[in-house]
Amino acid sequence: MIILSLIFLLLGLVLLGGGVWLITLGGSWYYALAGIVLLVVGLMTRKRRRQAQVLYAIFLVVTAVWALWESGYDWWPLATRLGLFLVLAIPLLFPARGDGKSGVMVLLPVWVIVGLMTVSSMAVDQHRIDGNLNTDVVMKDANIGKTPDGSWHAYGRSNMGQRFSPLGQITPDNVKNLEQAWQYETGDIKGPQDVGETTYEATPLKVGNTLYICTPHNWLVALNADTGEKQWVYDAKVPPESMRQHQTCRGVSYLPPASGDPDAIDVKVSSEPAESFQSMQCDAELFLPTSDARLLAIDPATGARCSNFADDGVLDLMHNMPYKQDGFYYSTSPPVVANGVVVVAGSVNDNYAVNSPSGVIRAYDVKTGELKWNWDSGNPDDTAPIGEGETYTTSSPNSWSVASADEDLGLIYFPIGNRTPDQLGMYRTPEEEKYAASVVALSLETGKVAWVQQFVHHDLWDMDTPAQPALLDLKTDDGVQPALVVPTKQGDVYVLNRKTGEPIVPISEQEAPQGTIEGDHASPTQPISGLTFRPPTLTEADMWGATPIDQMICRIDFKSLRYEGQYTPPSEQGTIVFPGNFGVFNWGSIAVDPKRQVMFGMPLYLAFTSTLVPKENADLSNANKGEAGLNENAGAPYAVNMKPFLSPLGVPCQQPPWGYVAGTDLQTGKITWKHKNGTIYDMTPLHLPIPMGMPGIGGPVITDGGVVFMAASVDNFIRGYDLATGKEIWRARLPAGGQATPMTYLNSKGEQMVVQVAGGHGSIGTTIGDYVVAYKLKK
Repeated sequence: MIILSLIFLLLGLVLLGGGVWLITLGGSWYYALAGIVLLVVGLMTRKRRRQAQVLYAIFLVVTAVWALWESGYDWWPLATRLGLFLVLAIPLLFPARGDGKSGVMVLLPVWVIVGLMTVSSMAVDQHRIDGNLNTDVVMKDANIGKTPDGSWHAYGRSNMGQRFSPLGQITPDNVKNLEQAWQYETGDIKGPQDVGETTYEATPLKVGNTLYICTPHNWLVALNADTGEKQWVYDAKVPPESMRQHQTCRGVSYLPPASGDPDAIDVKVSSEPAESFQSMQCDAELFLPTSDARLLAIDPATGARCSNFADDGVLDLMHNMPYKQDGFYYSTSPPVVANGVVVVAGSVNDNYAVNSPSGVIRAYDVKTGELKWNWDSGNPDDTAPIGEGETYTTSSPNSWSVASADEDLGLIYFPIGNRTPDQLGMYRTPEEEKYAASVVALSLETGKVAWVQQFVHHDLWDMDTPAQPALLDLKTDDGVQPALVVPTKQGDVYVLNRKTGEPIVPISEQEAPQGTIEGDHASPTQPISGLTFRPPTLTEADMWGATPIDQMICRIDFKSLRYEGQYTPPSEQGTIVFPGNFGVFNWGSIAVDPKRQVMFGMPLYLAFTSTLVPKENADLSNANKGEAGLNENAGAPYAVNMKPFLSPLGVPCQQPPWGYVAGTDLQTGKITWKHKNGTIYDMTPLHLPIPMGMPGIGGPVITDGGVVFMAASVDNFIRGYDLATGKEIWRARLPAGGQATPMTYLNSKGEQMVVQVAGGHGSIGTTIGDYVVAYKLKK
């Protein structure tokens, strides 16, 4: 009993000390009071055991009432508030010698009732929204882009970015028969010189009977679509010093041959490195962006460079940049090929330096590489090709994600980020303020702005618009409108007329918190869409942890940090940013079904903290080791320290769920169903498939058969969902993290295939690998 007494005493001291600290911050009195009770129980345990049992029974009842009052009938909050105390009650259930059973007769029924109440909450999911999307075809003649039905010619299948396939062989009834058809390993894996955020986010293209896929180190691989056998590999040979913040490649782009069948590519099989082949005149072309700021034009048949494009198939994207630091500018997303131009944007490293390369967007002739126009958000009105010796605007807002295009309207749509540094707004010009954190529509012919819609005013939270807009024709009360649907980090989904930029789903303004560092300001209001997945404002009761101790520490942190709700400005005190830098939606975007007029998305909820660090006497030796952590902001008076808001045990401080799947009727703008997504299977050595609602990075694809495919979660599975209900109806184990968006196509035998890249993601700690995995129905 000495050991049990010491456990109660030690736990009581910790809770009392931390609880008093929490009270001084204006927080809950529970932990201090619980600490006092546990100290008394610890002192009583040896000599006054019956009284200790009675007191502990009262403590369990009070704790259960408090837990229900704070969190409701919700398993994870209840289990972590009560679990440790229920376990500690077990040795108290045994009577001491000569003490009788009177104390046990009080404690035992309390222990059983509280335990059953806690366990039974597992059967209740108070976060779930149940419903059924209308999966009847609403638009029989829906515009699904110009890609042939069995192919996948662009990142989102077509330039419309829908991530919708018209294939219907796989249905909710037969998806259970889906099995692995083949698996390929690229050989490109994480090396000792790699940055921390090495990610494999690629979605393959399927042209003819060949898959084309890029790798994190910018290899371009051609695979047989039937068997997964290698056809050829081109290695762009990117030097390690060019990889600073993100080491990834989301995809490549395709220019079909000038005449004839866009799928008529006679691919040559070669075991020799394709980069060693002599360059050649190309009709069809693949465009590969690289981490050292080049754009390569590659022959899809052989893997040789296209001599007719730029300088022997190589275009240097650092031309006319005001600053040219290695690894500060690169393209991680595929360019857009439309109406005779290849349009390239790029990523500018967040929070490295005030003086960084420009975020300019440029259009080049697809055949020659001649610059046709350039749109610089810092100089938005002058789109004529820049002259020799001139430079673009320093650090102007960039577009690092994927763009969409409507060739018939002659417009291209870019999600726009922010000017670096993200958390310091005093460097921004009026032009940059207008276009940051927005979607902008540019003329494919001239680069001139057709319209812009901003989603965050004076962004101080890294709320870049991260996702490719999805284009569809939407039935509304005012008739069919050409629509654009774009999800955002802050949780809003904006539905706009893609011709005019006018809202289809209303947009309003809400008051936002104020108070910034000297020399900066915060916008008094911020936009909000009528279709939103924003989470409620955090409270102290939302703080979580695996034990009462780390819950209490998270509460202390919550009360110590600055937080007045979403858009609380960054501060030297430290600010909670919720939703955090990962956003509710990120580059995985959403998928839309243009026939059924519905949307599938994966909202996630993780809080971050953002602390402004005065440079004077600051230790910056570990700055800029990755996007999370200390970022230097060279040239600015403040560095910034960004990180997930975690407990001492490394779990999120806000209670789960953290990740969902959700279905929305776009005609009504209403969320129809929303379910927890993902398990803790790969988070612990026990491999428990417990559904918790886990975060993820990646995106979905909808098929005409009514099945949605997506991996993305931190467990290594690809899943199939029923589009109508969101129910998970199929699951397959992946050899590594599936933080990429899948795709689907027909092989040469007319069989529908589903392909998922499994390579992991450095930022979320999933298993790193180099796999491409394909599935098809059993015969």
